Amino acid sequence: MNRRTFAKLLGFSSLAASLGGVPVLARKPAPQFSITMDDFFWQNSVKLSGAERNQAILETFSKHSIKVALFVIGRNVEEDKGKQLLAAWDRAGHLIGNHTYSHRNFNAPDADVKTYQDDILRAEALLKDFARFRKYLRFPMLKEGDTVAKRDAMRAFLAQHDYRNGHVTIDASDWYIEQRLIARLQSNPAAKIRPYRDYYLEHMWSRAQYYNTLGQRVLGYQPKHTVLVHFNLLNALFLGDLIAMFKSKGWQPIDAEEAFTDPVFASKPNVVPAGESLIWSLAKEKGTIAKSLRYPAEDSSYEAARMKKLGL
Repeated sequence: MNRRTFAKLLGFSSLAASLGGVPVLARKPAPQFSITMDDFFWQNSVKLSGAERNQAILETFSKHSIKVALFVIGRNVEEDKGKQLLAAWDRAGHLIGNHTYSHRNFNAPDADVKTYQDDILRAEALLKDFARFRKYLRFPMLKEGDTVAKRDAMRAFLAQHDYRNGHVTIDASDWYIEQRLIARLQSNPAAKIRPYRDYYLEHMWSRAQYYNTLGQRVLGYQPKHTVLVHFNLLNALFLGDLIAMFKSKGWQPIDAEEAFTDPVFASKPNVVPAGESLIWSLAKEKGTIAKSLRYPAEDSSYEAARMKKLGL
């Protein structure tokens, strides 16, 4: 038996087996990630104006040659200024999705199904004329129904209106880090912002590793990831650093529309409350894994004490 055949029987890379005569284990494929961005709150003018944030974020995506998905709250594009800023995303070829008109929590006990459905259609009316609008809905706060009846009624509505769920696989709390950054800058405009960058990158990498590992455990493979971030000052300043970090760690950036072709995004986990990261929901559906999951999957309460201790 020659060296190459022996290496194959042991599961080694045939190419590696020929390098110096030392068998080496075949490498796993690189994790793939896309960026998906929520809200489109351009009105907050701390440090950078809405137009400046818009330009900085779009320039970051252009630099890295990736197309993302922007899930827009309808009320943020009622004004002409909002429409003009969103038009830049349209021209750049990024997917534009629906994030409802009012950004309400569908898991709230008083959330009415019909009212919520009307809210989705109200946002669609403001978004549908953009050429890059696609019928993807991202539930605000990733809350998809606190009862079986609400969850299933919304799934039926989405199917009836040809919508796909714009699921997140890698959830995080960048929005909370940004809240604390804004509060610091409002109290001290000259405050150092580098520590917020460092915390942000560490947090995002931690969550990416967690959900990628959980995904492999649940699915048996690494899905094409959709990373959740928000349109805010934090990402206007540091999104380029985030993408560069992922790339430096061997992760491959892909377009959001390519990520959504992964079969996992057709899943409809049988869990209540419904929502959170899609990976989290699929893990919860597996009873043997569910006990190790926290709820909510991500929240400010998990970051507050540590950020306070660090003086952030």
